[in-house]
Amino acid sequence: MVVLLGFAAVCCAVPVGNAISAYVALKTGAQDDGGIAEGGSAADIPARMLSAYKKAVQQVGKHVPECRGMRWPILAGIAKAESNHAVGRSIAAGGDIRPKIYGVLLNGSGAGGNTSVFEDTDGGKWDGNSQGERAVGPFQFLPSTWEGVWKDAGGDKTADPHNADDAALGAAIYLCGNGRDLTKRAQLKAAIWQYNHSGEYVANVLGWIDQYTAAAKGPDLKNVSGKVRTVIEAALSQRGVPYSWGGGNAKGKSTGICCSPSGKSGTNIKGFDCSGLTTYAYAKAGVSLPRVAAAQAGVGRRIPASLGTLALKPGDLVFYATAPGRDQTIYHVGIYVGSGQMINAARPGTVVRLDAVSAMSGYAGGARLL
Repeated sequence: MVVLLGFAAVCCAVPVGNAISAYVALKTGAQDDGGIAEGGSAADIPARMLSAYKKAVQQVGKHVPECRGMRWPILAGIAKAESNHAVGRSIAAGGDIRPKIYGVLLNGSGAGGNTSVFEDTDGGKWDGNSQGERAVGPFQFLPSTWEGVWKDAGGDKTADPHNADDAALGAAIYLCGNGRDLTKRAQLKAAIWQYNHSGEYVANVLGWIDQYTAAAKGPDLKNVSGKVRTVIEAALSQRGVPYSWGGGNAKGKSTGICCSPSGKSGTNIKGFDCSGLTTYAYAKAGVSLPRVAAAQAGVGRRIPASLGTLALKPGDLVFYATAPGRDQTIYHVGIYVGSGQMINAARPGTVVRLDAVSAMSGYAGGARLL
């Protein structure tokens, strides 16, 4: 399996005349924005891939009945690290992914980080190369590994690592081993280590699993009332609305402006950026906020980052900065909902969703307005 390392640039829109340099390096395990969405879905996962993960969870018990605790976030965490969920590929209704996903030729050349030689085992059947081995498909199986775990998940009497359903089921079987209990952290770590013998890889995948798991749970608002509840429910009502650089205001979603630090334009997208969403949600409770995240940090009672995230209460604004401690470098804001989660308009290419507070880099404290 192959680990991909990249970065994501995130921030909320500031007036066009200002200098914009709020790039934040995040080890996400893929060259694309990371992040997750609420209610058991994920903003960065193509719907067809998410369906494959969930289908594999339903089927794996037939093949490894002793396995316990397999969940779609586990498969999503692996696939995020291995192929970024096949983002950019075409995924047919039957699950076939085109163009096919191939890793580097494992010939010990050092290209792509490979230093070991793997002799060909499939005659090029799966990896298109008879001169050596290449990892294949969204879960980046070596052909030799695939031959030991493949099962037909789609009912077409074939098992193809380039098919989303087959690959996801194969990954579930592989991670389950002879019957692991993946509800136990030590056994989950062992399963990920088996997939890739790298401590950094294990930590990276666990991070994604934890974020996807948090996203699949809705916030508990039974003890939240009054204006705080109004703010949270207003923000939650916008889940699924696209991110738009410069989009959103006190009245709701709107088209944005051009351009984000990564060059993304919001001019043709009706939605919210991070501070547009907070502006809208608080307006529903009668609170007027400045338009940009850094300015919003000056409203209400500031909660220092030194107190940690446990000092946050539902309804608080949550800030992130390139240089925590210097509010002028704040680049992002969300709305805390409790249990380590926030409502978040994360970055271009995503939608408004629930995220773990730890999903963003540079925690800079919060602000209590209500």
